Amino acid sequence: MKSLCRDPPPVCQLEALLDSYSGDLHHVDQVFPNLFLGDVVIARDKVKLKKMGITHILNAAHACWECTEDEIDYGQETEYYGITAEDCPEFNIGVYLRPGAEYIHKALNTPNGKILVHCVMGKSRSATLVLAYLMIYQHFSLADAIHHVAQHRCIAPNHGFLEQLRHLEIEQHCSLRGCKIL
Repeated sequence: MKSLCRDPPPVCQLEALLDSYSGDLHHVDQVFPNLFLGDVVIARDKVKLKKMGITHILNAAHACWECTEDEIDYGQETEYYGITAEDCPEFNIGVYLRPGAEYIHKALNTPNGKILVHCVMGKSRSATLVLAYLMIYQHFSLADAIHHVAQHRCIAPNHGFLEQLRHLEIEQHCSLRGCKIL
C-alpha cells in the first residue's frame, strides 16, 4: 500500500521564516554558489554584471510594465531567458517553476557559469524561482530553501507563490516516494 504525503508547513509558518533575514538590502546577493538574486537595478548595470562574471540572466518580470530592461542587449556572451510573471497571489507561477529551475541548473552546469535571477525588487517572483531550483535540483525542503536564501537576502514571495511552492514540495516528496497526492 502506498503511503500518503505529509504537508509542508503552512504558509503562516513559512512567512515567519521569511522574516529571519537581518542584513542590509542590496541590489544583488549571492544566495548559492554562482547563483545571484537581484533586482532590476543590477539587471540594467551591464558593467557590473560583466565584472561579476554573469553568463546567464533569468528575468522573472520579462515584458511586465514595471521592468523595462527587456530591450537591453547583453551581448553574445550572456544568455537571457525571460518569464512574464505577475507578482500577485492569483498568478499561476507554478507553470514556470520547473522551466525556471531547469534554466538555473543549466546555467550553473555551464563551465564558469554564473546566473542572475531577478525581477523588479528581487524578492517575490525571482525568489520563488530560486526556491524552486533549490527544491528540485538541490533537494531542499521548502522550509530549508527559504531558510537558506533568507540567510543571504531579504525575500518575500507572495502568499499565492508560497502555496504553489508548497504544492511543488508535495509533488517532489510524493514522486520520490511513490505516494498519492491528497
